[in-house]
Amino acid sequence: MQKTIEEFQEMQPVVMKRLQGAYAKDRMAHAYLFEGPAGSGITEVTHFFVKLLLCEHPVQNVPCETCRSCQLYNSGNHPSIVFIEPDGQNIKIDQIRELIFNMNKTGFSTGRKIYVIQDADRMNNASANALLKFLEEPEMNVTAILLTERLNAIMTTIRSRCQLVSFQPLSRTKMMERLVGGGMTASLAATVSMLTQNLDEAKELAADEAFIQQRKVVLKLVEAVNSNVHEALLLLQSEWLPVFKEKEDTERGLDMLLFAYRDIASVKAGLETARTYPDMDELWKQMALQRSYPVLSKQLQAVLQAKQQLPRNMNRTLLMEQLMLNLQEG
Repeated sequence: MQKTIEEFQEMQPVVMKRLQGAYAKDRMAHAYLFEGPAGSGITEVTHFFVKLLLCEHPVQNVPCETCRSCQLYNSGNHPSIVFIEPDGQNIKIDQIRELIFNMNKTGFSTGRKIYVIQDADRMNNASANALLKFLEEPEMNVTAILLTERLNAIMTTIRSRCQLVSFQPLSRTKMMERLVGGGMTASLAATVSMLTQNLDEAKELAADEAFIQQRKVVLKLVEAVNSNVHEALLLLQSEWLPVFKEKEDTERGLDMLLFAYRDIASVKAGLETARTYPDMDELWKQMALQRSYPVLSKQLQAVLQAKQQLPRNMNRTLLMEQLMLNLQEG
């Protein structure tokens, strides 16, 4: 579904103000480099901006959506726009040569011409140098937009010839809204949005059965520690170790454990912050009543200490067993 201008402005307020302001003052650059993390709205804003540049009757720096140009763009048949994306692993020099040929063709189209290079960091040396020469001799009616999630991988000389526009990661609230809007449960969206700011990674995590199992085990472990340390130690052997096999898994597990105790502390303090595990609110309320602030503070510190020890502790079983004891003592 097409976004409203308000949604664009809410998603990337600084970027939208800058692009619309440049358009209003007729101060567009000949080349832009849009950089930002996946899921930040970089693709959607690019389409908005391209459509605005081509629109015949914009209204308050917004495409009219009714002119012939807007209709052609929406149908994917606009003759003045070329999209380039990697052919396999890289963007090859033949793709850039064909692009330059099309941009220079007199019969290609009238008015402004635009090209968008997706994953511009994946140009090889030959294609990057070919594009560089074209950027050094800009045509008055040609606008370049390069997109990347890896700014440092873009050739310095190309970066210096583009106006840099940086997209900020989505706020956690916005990410959760988009995840839930895509069909994810609110509780799962709340958890994955604490583990990554990347929308695509969040979706992959939520679709991973191993991760779903890890989430369940973390919550069971919190419950077990609350009732009996021996039960927690048994659960550690029977369920935690089989699903948190690698060091990276254990690190994520400790993060998830930390977020659980943060939830409990938030409940006790009466804070209205978005929980990591909203589906556990009733249990968190019970546990918050049973614990003092000093105890919760010690439990949080115990998990943080385990996280700090993880990189230099080869025996993760002993590390976790000690953590269970420390949490119980807390």
